[in-house]
Amino acid sequence: MSAIHTLVLGGIRSGKTALAERIASAAGLPVVYVATATADDEEMTRRVARHRQNRPPEWGLAEEPLKLASLLDGYTREPQPSLLLVDCMSLWVSNLLFAGDEVFAHERAAFLRALENYPGQIVIVSNEVGLGTIGMDPLTRRFCDELGWLNQDLAACCERVLMSVAGLPQTLKG
Repeated sequence: MSAIHTLVLGGIRSGKTALAERIASAAGLPVVYVATATADDEEMTRRVARHRQNRPPEWGLAEEPLKLASLLDGYTREPQPSLLLVDCMSLWVSNLLFAGDEVFAHERAAFLRALENYPGQIVIVSNEVGLGTIGMDPLTRRFCDELGWLNQDLAACCERVLMSVAGLPQTLKG
């Protein structure tokens, strides 16, 4: 089976994670769910718990809020690379922005390189931020700009790009 890299885009509560999970399940491969979230408050803790409950128990879990390139590189060395489901780029970009400009630039570039070299299948979840209003503050505007640019770069290097709208998958590429 070829190593298809898939980007799943969508808005908040659009069904993008559920779509990504269906794609991963249908592949018939060992899956590692790569979580970029950090549970720093009670509401986020509940979200993380809900995601854990919805995943098949046989799936692996790797939690990595910053160094996705290192994580991908580690799985690249496996004799039979797992299907990685990365959820999500939005939280990862937010984590990187708070880590500082140098970390942001390094980790973003390293992740794109690692993605191009990953020999297994990968499904990446990200929020589409280009359909809303322009943020009122500089940090929100930068977040939207950075995530939008990252989504464009990911779409360019993924063979398949899907968008979830109200739980319905729309094929954008592949």
